[in-house]
Amino acid sequence: MNMERVVFGFVIILALSFTYAFVMGDVADANHHNVWMLTIAILINLIATGLKLGDRSQVGALLLASSLVVDVLLIAARVLWVVYESETVSGPSPESMANIVSLAGGALVASFVTVVILVGDTLLSRR
Repeated sequence: MNMERVVFGFVIILALSFTYAFVMGDVADANHHNVWMLTIAILINLIATGLKLGDRSQVGALLLASSLVVDVLLIAARVLWVVYESETVSGPSPESMANIVSLAGGALVASFVTVVILVGDTLLSRR
């Protein structure tokens, strides 16, 4: 068993899981989405992106591209959260929260693409 592949797969799936955990819930309800969950998802996705930097294969390029999309979308969602946080006493308004969760949903799709590429590459690789 290649420990490097295990760690890589673990981080990729953990990134997908944290993004999914943030997105789940009522889109417009800020109480269903935790700002710290979004922040942790960003940090883990940045770690996953860092792990992909050394791979010079075609699959590695696709993994890096999809990971960069996830990073951009999650960081944009966090920036919007900071901007919208001062709208009301209880945090972002429902309309603003829908924008934030929509960006994170896009990141979820890109993260899912990353996992599909990783699983496909693993299934096609020879032992």
